Amino acid sequence: MEESLCNVEFLKNNNTYIARVQSELGGLREYQSASLEEVLEQVIIDLQEEFETSM
Repeated sequence: MEESLCNVEFLKNNNTYIARVQSELGGLREYQSASLEEVLEQVIIDLQEEFETSM
């Protein structure tokens, strides 16, 4: 059986990259940066920490 763990949305507004992450544990949060790589890194670190502590 599949279970949704989180929803991640990536947007670009002018020269700013935005990631919106929503999960049951962490709620809704948003990350912004001029660098897509930096936004991706922030999302990865946050989700790793969230799901490592929930196990």
